[in-house]
Amino acid sequence: MDKLLQQLIERMRKAFGERLVSIVLYGSAAGGEYDGAYSDLNILCVLRQITVSELRDSEPVFHWWRAQHNPSPLLLSEEEVRTSTDCFPIEFHDMKERRRVLYGVDVVEPLEIDDSFYRSQVEHELRAKLLRLRQKAAGVMFDEELLRRLMAESVTTFVLLLRHALRLAGHEAPFGRSGILEQAGAHFGIDPQPFRTLLEWRAAKQAPKNAPGVKLLEAYLSQIDAAVAAVDAIAK
Repeated sequence: MDKLLQQLIERMRKAFGERLVSIVLYGSAAGGEYDGAYSDLNILCVLRQITVSELRDSEPVFHWWRAQHNPSPLLLSEEEVRTSTDCFPIEFHDMKERRRVLYGVDVVEPLEIDDSFYRSQVEHELRAKLLRLRQKAAGVMFDEELLRRLMAESVTTFVLLLRHALRLAGHEAPFGRSGILEQAGAHFGIDPQPFRTLLEWRAAKQAPKNAPGVKLLEAYLSQIDAAVAAVDAIAK
């Protein structure tokens, strides 16, 4: 991971020169939970400004980065970082709490995050990810192996959103996935077992042979529905 990040730094410095303000790693990799088989390397790249020239110069770097099976970096200007915390409170809270400055200045540390739309974003993300999971599951219901992999790939995103739901409700919101599930069970009445099973499969890089994918999907979707209902009930 560190070798790949160093290559990214070098490519971005070459592409942007003095226009490059900061490169920040955030998310699970910044918190020591990186899994090469499933985890993304989430990057915030901050430039002095973003015009068509910057987009053109970023293309070869972004193309290479996506070829390493990572999402394109978030490309923001200095001004956008200062003014968009109300639009992206989940992302900025994650950056505030777990980040690693790879290059340049720490643009996140001085930010004051506007939580005006925080609850709405958490609910939107939960519902959108749930809908997407249903869509994908509908296409692999008769292939248990693909169904199991689909669920294992999705579980860390839902656990992260459970953590933000706990923060919203004023409860303890630990970083560790086991602690998040324990707190979600205690405060939202969510059964953590489907999530734990999927995290175990993910850690092992495969599900046990003949593991009941459809049965687990039913339990998994039910608990995600419960999470959505819990967030919906938080005072607006």
